[in-house]
Amino acid sequence: MPTKMLLRLGIFLSLFLLNSIPCKSAVSSIDLGSEWFKVAVVNLKPGQPPISIAINEMSKRKTPSLVAFHSGSRLIGEEASGILARYPNKVYSHLRDLISKPFSHVSKNLESLYLNYDISPEESRNVAVFKTEGGDFIAEELVAMLLKYAAGLAEAHTRGTPVKDAVVTVPAYMGVAERKGLLAAAELAGINVLALVNEHSGAALQYGIDKDFSNGSRHVIFYDMGAGSTYAALVYFSAYNTKEFGKTVSVNQFQVKDVRWNAELGGEHMELRLVEYFADEFNKQVGNGVDIRRSPKAMAKLKKQVKRTKEILSANTAAPISVESIYDDRDFRSSITREKFEELCADLWEKALVPLKEVLTHSGLKLEDIYAVELIGGATRVPKLQAKLQEFLGRNLDRHLDSDEAIALGASLHAANISDGIKLNRKLGMIDGSPYGYVIEVDGPDLPQDESTKQFTIPRMKKLPSKMFRSIVHNKDFEVSLAYESDDFLPPGTSSLTFAQYAVSGLTDASEKYASRNLSAPVKANLHFSLSRSGIFSLDRADAIIEITEWVEVPRKNLTVDNSTSASVNTSTENSPSSTEESDEKLNADGGNNNTSDLAANDSSITSPDTEKKLKKRTFRVPLKIDEKTAGPGASLSKESFGEAKSKLEALDQKDEERRRTAELKNSLEGYIYDTRDKLESGDFEKISTSQQRQFFIEKLDEVQEWLYTDGEDASATQFQEHLDKLKAIGDPIFFRRNELTARPAASDHARKYLNEVQQIVHGWEINKSWLPKGRIDEVLNEAEKVKNWLNQKEAEQEDTPGSEEPAFTSEEVYTKVLDLQDKVNKVNRIPKPKPKIEKPVKNETESSKEKADATNSSSEEGTSQKEQTAADGEKPSTDEKSDHDEL
Repeated sequence: MPTKMLLRLGIFLSLFLLNSIPCKSAVSSIDLGSEWFKVAVVNLKPGQPPISIAINEMSKRKTPSLVAFHSGSRLIGEEASGILARYPNKVYSHLRDLISKPFSHVSKNLESLYLNYDISPEESRNVAVFKTEGGDFIAEELVAMLLKYAAGLAEAHTRGTPVKDAVVTVPAYMGVAERKGLLAAAELAGINVLALVNEHSGAALQYGIDKDFSNGSRHVIFYDMGAGSTYAALVYFSAYNTKEFGKTVSVNQFQVKDVRWNAELGGEHMELRLVEYFADEFNKQVGNGVDIRRSPKAMAKLKKQVKRTKEILSANTAAPISVESIYDDRDFRSSITREKFEELCADLWEKALVPLKEVLTHSGLKLEDIYAVELIGGATRVPKLQAKLQEFLGRNLDRHLDSDEAIALGASLHAANISDGIKLNRKLGMIDGSPYGYVIEVDGPDLPQDESTKQFTIPRMKKLPSKMFRSIVHNKDFEVSLAYESDDFLPPGTSSLTFAQYAVSGLTDASEKYASRNLSAPVKANLHFSLSRSGIFSLDRADAIIEITEWVEVPRKNLTVDNSTSASVNTSTENSPSSTEESDEKLNADGGNNNTSDLAANDSSITSPDTEKKLKKRTFRVPLKIDEKTAGPGASLSKESFGEAKSKLEALDQKDEERRRTAELKNSLEGYIYDTRDKLESGDFEKISTSQQRQFFIEKLDEVQEWLYTDGEDASATQFQEHLDKLKAIGDPIFFRRNELTARPAASDHARKYLNEVQQIVHGWEINKSWLPKGRIDEVLNEAEKVKNWLNQKEAEQEDTPGSEEPAFTSEEVYTKVLDLQDKVNKVNRIPKPKPKIEKPVKNETESSKEKADATNSSSEEGTSQKEQTAADGEKPSTDEKSDHDEL
């Protein structure tokens, strides 16, 4: 992104968030890709940028989506990337795209990428189990490790501010089962996921954040080619007016109109064409039937260099490639032109246009109706791809967004908008839609034919989130299946349209329970579905709806006046021959009914003189039990499996923490040894230690150093700490005495200077603060004299104490004495000046009696005047006034 654009965006984001409500928490977004992931953080803590990308331990803004297990350690991100070329079978990649996928698809996909992992099918769900040095893991567990690491980057970036919530981006083609699996991975990582956000929505948010659409709406296409997939999304930007604090304001919003994709086309597929080309070239150079494709290590090295070669070709017409010891200690060197690269990928260029063409075709829009086509994704930097897109569109392409970070930054704004931890004064309206259409199928005994067929429920691009329900007339338990709309839109690797199955029970019992009642309508079941903010379609709850009609006693119409109150209460019941009463009722375990359901069976002739029989309709809602019966890769982790996975990950986290602590302590011990050796060679140590002390210390340093590079290579953190403590027990007293060589004289000078100041302070008190008690001043002087005598005594003792022994006094003791003396001085200095006493003049008895008499006459005249005014107004004087007058 150009520097000018970054500056403009930074200024806008600052202004955008400055009006936000400060808080003590932050939110983050994790843009989890198949090859890389980025973490963006929104943090309103003063002194920190409001929105930014979190960097990793290598100060990089994006991190490889890799997990490795080697030599008893788990490595994530950059650490895993560091051993990829040497141990390719121990470094696991493309994990996001393997969640909730059948074993056969995972095996085929890994083979096409020359990833030779040790995997086996899991019995319960038929997903791939990765057999690693650290144990057996499924894709959800490995992705949880990545997410936990990403959350740690966010926490480190905020410098102590807790990151409460997060959103995770997903490609549009990710299906329901995969999204549920990703949420399970986030839960294993301990992350509170507010929502899964489609990647194109994150890009649209970032695009619209600094624009004003009040003067005109626009259609924008976001074209994204990443490492493993390509999509084109049509987004409509507009503005609407709303009232805020009595003022009309314009609010920007966008709606995703359509999105089309190719989940098997990305920059990595271009690289594979180069890998095949150079592999054939190397095989020809070596001959003898050698095929480096059989060597995982050779292919890993070749793929790593090919990636660099492709990047060079984006800016140059030719690029070299060099791989040292690629196979059997042979080096490989070659080169390729951009023209040859484009020829190798000739069929990919046309495939890359398909998502764009489909979006335009199904939207009914023409090219001139499109305001802009924004390019995002690393693979869009390839010149040939840009040329093909520009040729098709007949216009220049738009690159206003950072191709790597736009999605992460936009998604973080969405996280801030929907989080409870951060409040933004300005809202960005987002209307996303479901990339898949869904149908439901109800199956059960004696179901009518029209109810057992698949019924269309959710069309493509249905607004997220949404809720809906459907009623079926049935009186027996049944099953519900959820499926994708058609074979044209299926998540990669999905072999069946059905992705969820539920067993709904309790309807048979409810129907039998009310069978003896006078049913006024057939029993039916209401099914409540939801399409969540994360794009997950599910059956949430089900109710049995039972309507009965029965005779009940109600008050007669012609009641006496005494009974009119009760008659008015039942007016609504008497207005019609029958009335409806709806109630929620749960089935008892024994099938009993707590309602007075036998009224109709009672003798209708037995009625009270003041009541009569009326026909009344009642509706009962009985909650039904839903059990998920989904099988295969789409099934959720069971409670037992989830608990086991959580325990495994926690054990690995503890092990990693111990490993980090061990490495830190080892480095501390090693650093202490080298630093101490350098210090002991300086001349200062001869003043505060004997040659025997220094020699003994050096021998201990040599002893620990020898242990460090022999037996200590695999030592624990506790052992490193013990050795460090032993060395410090010897070295700390020596270093302390060395520091006291300069610190102690400085403290003594400070003390004597302050003792002189005390004398000046006391002299000032005697002149300017004569009210200070003499006893308190004497206390200060006595304390100052004590400090002076103590200091003289200790300095004399120090003169006779050898430098290699414990000092007679320390600088800390001196400062403590001075601070105590300062405290006494300050307390006396704060004694306030007494206020002068004011003596009231004494009056004689004659003057006092005269003043009282005058006051009495004045009060009498005032009371009489008030009464006269009251009489003039035609009012009587109040009782209070009369009472006051009597007292006077």
